[in-house]
Amino acid sequence: MTTKRWTAIGLAIGLFILSFVISGMAAKVAQTDKAENIFSDATNRLLGQSELIETVVTTGDEANRVALLTVDGTILAGQSSGLWSTTGYDHNFFLEQLEAVKADKSVKAILLSINSPGGGTYESAQIKDSLLELKETTDKPIYVSMGNLAASGGYYIAAPADKIFAAEETLTGSIGVIMSSTNLSELYEKLGIEDTTIKSGRFKDIGSNSRPMTEADQEILQKMVDSSYDRFVKVVAEGRKMNEKQVRELADGRIYDGAQALEAGLVDEIGYQEDALEALQEDYQLKNAEVFQYSTGTIPFSSLMFSKASQLFSSKNASAELVEQITSQFGTSAAPKMLYLYGGE
Repeated sequence: MTTKRWTAIGLAIGLFILSFVISGMAAKVAQTDKAENIFSDATNRLLGQSELIETVVTTGDEANRVALLTVDGTILAGQSSGLWSTTGYDHNFFLEQLEAVKADKSVKAILLSINSPGGGTYESAQIKDSLLELKETTDKPIYVSMGNLAASGGYYIAAPADKIFAAEETLTGSIGVIMSSTNLSELYEKLGIEDTTIKSGRFKDIGSNSRPMTEADQEILQKMVDSSYDRFVKVVAEGRKMNEKQVRELADGRIYDGAQALEAGLVDEIGYQEDALEALQEDYQLKNAEVFQYSTGTIPFSSLMFSKASQLFSSKNASAELVEQITSQFGTSAAPKMLYLYGGE
């Protein structure tokens, strides 16, 4: 057995022992409610299941607060910040923050910081709907600060805001929908790979990369993309108080820098996050407000530790790993997905 394998086994045994230690701690501290809560919080932090934790960014009036929320990364569900996760945008965590802000009467305004190329149409729509519901049910203003990138779905979720700030060098726009797939049928033929798909209907394997796309396939998928695009245009038109014709002239998929976006009416002011916060506080008499953000309190090194352990356990050689990467990206199960995403998949 190799040194790597022994190291991995050692890590696994250590973690197994750790679980017993934690269980023992639970038995000792569960004598009081306070101790039990301490243990529960520690366990939840380890597993990435803790309740939202507030971190004060700027001290101030605790009865009048500004919530700083962040969307950083590709907007897709299925990513988390728990024990087994990698870092990145956590969709469920962000939706939880919106619910918390909506219920918290001490929160008087929201500053939404966006640094994202966009992502899934479904996830982007969830955020947009949640933001609109928050505005309609609480009247809490929402200002957006665009970072380096706020394109496609990143712009989609910004559009309903009361005011949008972007830096001159921010990349934004890319208003539109994309659905990508790869036709590998000729490659399969050269490699002697035969498609054995059995289907119940003519279009059941629509988007399959093991056969060429037909005109009928393309027509169906194009109608879906067009329908999603129409909804995107409507969101921008309503959010920016523009007519749909104006939006369509801007929404051909191109990107804009912040200065161009300001001229086109897609953003309101040029500035960084601190400028957006200052404007929000001044516009709504919140200069002395406390500014805070949420976190989950997860243990930063846990993902790295388990990631390395799983790599050590793996017995795949380089060739096997390459095959797995290819099949995961181009396999027959990889159906095209509609995205509000700058740059495609």
